[in-house]
Amino acid sequence: MKVLSIASEVYPLVKTGGLADVAGALPLALTAHDIEVKTLVPGYPAVMKVIARPTKRMTFADLFGVEATILEAHHQGLDMLVLDAPALFDRPGGPYLDQTGMDYADNWKRFAALSRAGAEIASGRMSGWRPDLVHAHDWQTALTPLYMRYSQLPEVPSILTIHNIAFQGQFPSDVFPHLGIPEHAYLESVEYYGKVSYLKGGLQNAHVITTVSPSYAEEILTADFGMGLEGVIASRVDDLYGIANGIDTQVWNPASDELLPARYTAATLKKRSPNRHTLTSRFGIEDDDGPVFSVISRLTWQKGMDLLAQVIDEIVSAGGKLAILGAGDPALEGALRAAAARHKGRVGMVVGYDEKLSHLMQAGADAILVPSRFEPCGLTQLYALRYGCVPIVARTGGLNDTIIDANEAALAAGAATGIQFAPVSADGFRQGLRRAFRLYRDAKLWTQIQKQGMKSDVSWGKSAERYADLYQSLISKGH
Repeated sequence: MKVLSIASEVYPLVKTGGLADVAGALPLALTAHDIEVKTLVPGYPAVMKVIARPTKRMTFADLFGVEATILEAHHQGLDMLVLDAPALFDRPGGPYLDQTGMDYADNWKRFAALSRAGAEIASGRMSGWRPDLVHAHDWQTALTPLYMRYSQLPEVPSILTIHNIAFQGQFPSDVFPHLGIPEHAYLESVEYYGKVSYLKGGLQNAHVITTVSPSYAEEILTADFGMGLEGVIASRVDDLYGIANGIDTQVWNPASDELLPARYTAATLKKRSPNRHTLTSRFGIEDDDGPVFSVISRLTWQKGMDLLAQVIDEIVSAGGKLAILGAGDPALEGALRAAAARHKGRVGMVVGYDEKLSHLMQAGADAILVPSRFEPCGLTQLYALRYGCVPIVARTGGLNDTIIDANEAALAAGAATGIQFAPVSADGFRQGLRRAFRLYRDAKLWTQIQKQGMKSDVSWGKSAERYADLYQSLISKGH
């Protein structure tokens, strides 16, 4: 089976979030099911810099007014197709934002071009290779199924995965005439309160919709989580599937992780202690008997970072320490910096994102805090399970699906892997933290939770199998 995956970012070439991890890991996991995946990504500078000996596969004389080339290359096990369009993608800044942190004014064109290129490849216009199925990811590639439908291209089944429905690719309606699709497609597919929504266009036209956890698939059918698209999702409910993400268990393996001062397994948990010493030193916090909590997150309302700011004083007064790694909303960043200044030696903060440091934090902290208001899947808690860092999570989305709460029944059965709290409020968070302190004081019980978490299957194995089955069913239906 041949699959074209289309994504705006892919690890390890370019990453701003979990989408890149999925786009990078799922193709590798699908090889076990005899599925050949080629991944189409934009030719950002970071991508063009590292692809070696690319082969020119296809050219566009006029792709939204610019010249473009499809290059094929291989990188760390991935078969890559790169849309080399310097006028659209060769610029400083990030994939979506310029150097001042503002959206590029032509994002509508950049990602319409990516989607259009994907549809052309799907049609068989790239000689020597045509996919049996197209898998698009998030709003940036959501127009691909729409182009495939309205361009009367040969029918190939398509899947659209929603990684976070909060990001919808909304643009002014005056971009519509430039998209190259029939007028009637405006009301049929993309119109959203007088604007154009790329995600809506994909939701209306993909043969199947998936999202990244079973609970999130249910949540986005509601007004609280559907972000205005719950009606569209409800109209496609029979074609909606929730498949939890996995993680790369070779990259995230405490027994072989070369980024750690000390490696360990579930059987040798005492060997974690040098990682804790290094972590506390790095963040300037005391290394005493109290628990060390970590936070590795975008500092946003969605991630519940305002709730974190409200409970820090209680964490410290109860004898805990806190190490924070993240960047985001300036007001939240400021509130957390103020807490670090207020509790010198108990709260430490590093602003930004640092992959190596995040490995140390998972391996050195006793617990990780994930108070997200909504979380489609979440990967941080999966890394934490792998590293014996007990997750304390809000009961929502993928956090609900991947963490077994340490209630009395789960503790008695030896099944608990973390702590869930609800409601997702400062008071709910405080209750979760109080349970964590109580459990931490029982060293035997805490170790049991750590070991059970480390036994969790957080690999792509089961999820890749579900995707393989879904691909096969779509192809068998002859869409």
